[in-house]
Amino acid sequence: MVVEVSTSKTGKHGHAKCHFVPHVTRTDYELIDICEDDFVSLLTKSGGTKEDLRLPTDEPLLTQVSAALMFDAGILSYL
Repeated sequence: MVVEVSTSKTGKHGHAKCHFVPHVTRTDYELIDICEDDFVSLLTKSGGTKEDLRLPTDEPLLTQVSAALMFDAGILSYL
């Protein structure tokens, strides 16, 4: 969701500028499982689960997440 848009007049190079200010909401989840189909199971603050996110494709990050889950490191995901 965009909360503010500002524009400026055409400059010496013939282009106007437009700046969009997004509205960002942070939500914390706890990683509770990695499913076989490369989706993660997350625990919400209210105790429900969220299971519609895929694992990251970045190999070092994937290794770190998998290892932390194996050793019960209590990973938090921020979206």
